[in-house]
Amino acid sequence: MPNFTFPGADGAALFDRVVENAKAAEAAGFDLVTVMDHFYQIRGVGPETEPMLESYVTLAALAAKTSRIKLATLVTGVTYRNPALLAKQVTTLDLISKGRAILGIGAAWNEDEHKGYGIDFPPIAERMERLDEALTIAKLMFTEDRPSFEGKHYRIERALNVPRPIQPGGPKILVGGSGERKTLRLLARHGDIGHWFGAPVEELKRKKGVFEEHCAAVGRDPRSVLLTIGMNIILVDNEREGKALFDRIPEERKPMVRIATPEQAAESLRAYVDAGFGGFTLSNMTSPTVESIGRAGELIKLMGGVRVG
Repeated sequence: MPNFTFPGADGAALFDRVVENAKAAEAAGFDLVTVMDHFYQIRGVGPETEPMLESYVTLAALAAKTSRIKLATLVTGVTYRNPALLAKQVTTLDLISKGRAILGIGAAWNEDEHKGYGIDFPPIAERMERLDEALTIAKLMFTEDRPSFEGKHYRIERALNVPRPIQPGGPKILVGGSGERKTLRLLARHGDIGHWFGAPVEELKRKKGVFEEHCAAVGRDPRSVLLTIGMNIILVDNEREGKALFDRIPEERKPMVRIATPEQAAESLRAYVDAGFGGFTLSNMTSPTVESIGRAGELIKLMGGVRVG
């Protein structure tokens, strides 16, 4: 759910719509509901002045309103929080949700909100170093009683994380991004789930090959990592129905959006499944209503249990 702008839903009614959509996704058979970890709305979704809810408060509230669906950010920026505090927040979410939390994390990119909030925005090389250390700390705090770690940017000393996560071994770790030299290497070392932007299947197969090389370098079975793809699909009963939704998509995103019936979408997604990708995410920009989320449930059934979050 990157978008919190709903026609006729301002103030307290805004979160009611978020809950309504999350419950509809759970009923439709989705496995995962995510929110962005941003403080400003991002380009490509809307003006930065549009509403943006704080991610972990939102996820905790959704945990109390849902019962089955997993919950995560897509994804937390490593610069926004001390990684030990982040591990504590995700552990708390895991407790509140009775074992449904996923830690989604990436290197961060939106310099404007860093400036606005007074958060340091180091160069990308340093952000990647911080991401590596943050992933190490999170795993330690999920799995050990009193871990210590000292890195270049972060340190913990016999850190407590009580109560422990509900999930054995702690929440799964989702690494967002597909940068071939660094991000995919960190996914191979630390991640359980990778999330990439949609692209032609041949391009993603090439990236998957790079990821498998990183796995070989660290002795990791690449099949132990679930690779997921964000797909911009407007699902319709017929193609004319998609025009109103398509017209609301920002111009810069329109080239990446496809209008399809559930049957057409299933046919196109099967090529990615055959290539080894195990899950897909859809956005509330292209599925903004309970009815459109229900239509995505038809796609889930057609895909025969492939993860669509």
